[in-house]
Amino acid sequence: MGLLFAVHGALAVGILWSVMTLGVYITFRILDIADLTVDGSFATGGAVSGVLIAHGVHPLLSLLAAFAAGMLAGLATGLLHTKIKIHVLLASILTMIALYSVNIRIMGKANTPLLGVNTVLTFFTDKCGFTAANASLAVGAVFVACIVALMYWFFGTEIGSAMRATGNNERMVRALGVNTDTMKMLGLMLANGFVALSGGLVAQSQGYADVGMGTGVIVIGLASIIIGEVVFGKRFAFWYTLLSVVFGSVIYRIVIAIVLQLGLKSTDLKLFTAIIVASSLSVPVVKGSVAHRRRSAIPGTKASDAEVPHDTDVTDTAGT
Repeated sequence: MGLLFAVHGALAVGILWSVMTLGVYITFRILDIADLTVDGSFATGGAVSGVLIAHGVHPLLSLLAAFAAGMLAGLATGLLHTKIKIHVLLASILTMIALYSVNIRIMGKANTPLLGVNTVLTFFTDKCGFTAANASLAVGAVFVACIVALMYWFFGTEIGSAMRATGNNERMVRALGVNTDTMKMLGLMLANGFVALSGGLVAQSQGYADVGMGTGVIVIGLASIIIGEVVFGKRFAFWYTLLSVVFGSVIYRIVIAIVLQLGLKSTDLKLFTAIIVASSLSVPVVKGSVAHRRRSAIPGTKASDAEVPHDTDVTDTAGT
């Protein structure tokens, strides 16, 4: 029973964190950018939402403010990269470091408790009689459904297509007259907006906002994306890819919950996460190597043919 409760709680947590994973997906897969701003913007979302709720602001409005604050964080990274020409990795690190101080300024301290105040979960727990885990699951499912639908629509528009093309081949898109700097800034803003929104949701779910709640978020996001891609693949349309990212976040949390129940120390989670990411990244390489050897063993197969797997995805990252 303890394991079942742990898995159920992990499912509720994973659906809330999947909003962050969708934001990381925009930069990591669509824009092909390594953005470490998320470690800071996640805590920024929690700080903004927590402080506003503590001062009597409606929880949904606080989440909207958290989303806006995350977009500002992404804009800062975008300006450092596109206007001052700082490498995007270094620019995101600078923003992440600055956000630590900004988050403390927002809260006035390192931690803001949310016990006894109304949150987005309160309606489900007080009016519908849901448990805290079920309330988190319901709220997360609603937000994830809306965000997936929004992303599917947006990346099918002209601007969204230009953003996808910027990540695929920046030089070609620039030759076609697209302002790639604007596309990068917009992508960074959207990504960090979703990350901050997730931070606000997590803060309301766990009952406090903390300045260190964003530590290691980028690793969790990457692990969730890679797990989703390995488990579900990229066989269908863009909506399937987005859902696989969501399920990857849930699977990651369930795996963590199970290994903790089996006796793994919480201090070893970072090491375990690194092992999960490395193992997930090695799966496509191993599969490609095995397929290459099998085709090479077939008489009459050319070496050049054996080098390219038959299931290689040659479509763009967000192809519908």
